[in-house]
Amino acid sequence: MDNENPFDHSQIDDIIHGRLRLGVMAYLSSVSPAIFGELRDKVGATDGNLSTHLKKLEEAGYVRQEKRFVGKKPQTRVFLTDEGRKAWLTWIDRMRGLMDAAE
Repeated sequence: MDNENPFDHSQIDDIIHGRLRLGVMAYLSSVSPAIFGELRDKVGATDGNLSTHLKKLEEAGYVRQEKRFVGKKPQTRVFLTDEGRKAWLTWIDRMRGLMDAAE
């Protein structure tokens, strides 16, 4: 974070900062992989809305989806990538810096 301006919010990752994507990243940082339905329920999204946000996170390289069958039922598992974990930790540090500066 810029030491000259501790309130510089321009370095906050907008891909993560969206409310639903933030919830996805937070959940996956502690539970990876997560089953799609489990993740959907934890972040309070619809299937379509979660799919849209996962696509954006996947395009950024922050998550990876793996589709497979369990028995005869399709299952999608969502993984936080190494790049995603690094981005998440950077987001936390930047937010912490903003909060510390505001005290």
